[in-house]
Amino acid sequence: MKKLDREFYNRDTVLVAKELLGKIIVHEISGQKLSARIVETEAYMGVTDKAAHSYGGRRTPRVEVMYGKPGFSYVFIIYGMYYCFNTVTREEGTPQAVLIRAVEPIDGVNSMAQNRFKKPYDQLSKSQIKNLTNGPGKLCGALLIDKTQNGEDLCGNKLYIEEGGNEEFNIISAKRVGIDYAEEAKDYPWRFYIEGNKCVSVK
Repeated sequence: MKKLDREFYNRDTVLVAKELLGKIIVHEISGQKLSARIVETEAYMGVTDKAAHSYGGRRTPRVEVMYGKPGFSYVFIIYGMYYCFNTVTREEGTPQAVLIRAVEPIDGVNSMAQNRFKKPYDQLSKSQIKNLTNGPGKLCGALLIDKTQNGEDLCGNKLYIEEGGNEEFNIISAKRVGIDYAEEAKDYPWRFYIEGNKCVSVK
């Protein structure tokens, strides 16, 4: 399948967040290919968005990659233990990004189960199957995405996103999750997910 090019990411961030749904995230690591279909995203609109790390033009070593070129990964850690994977959007100097919130496993499901729960997929409980990749920290654990992937070129050959199939689906818009501190921005409908998908984090 065709890899998404830099121009895909260099567009309106809300549009990119919607169009990433159904695309395939791939992580090639230690000779193995892990892949999953993106089913939930959130747009973060930069300096004017109180929920964004770059709100107000904040510029720290952590957020520097967001000020760079589109089509790079921005990986950060929350609660000191969970990684979150974002794709940087828009032209250089405009620090916006899309958080990948949930994915549906495709290739390497056994490895994902081992990465998350230290046992093969066929030994997972119903609850573990449901919770394999239905959240930003969970999908990073399953796909082995951590701080070492921060600043990775998503147009390269290690961590990238491909075109999905052309299946039809409905997109639901909702409030973003876990940003209650963000005043009015917490109510912006900038979370998008595939209607009816079992891997979505919050319906």
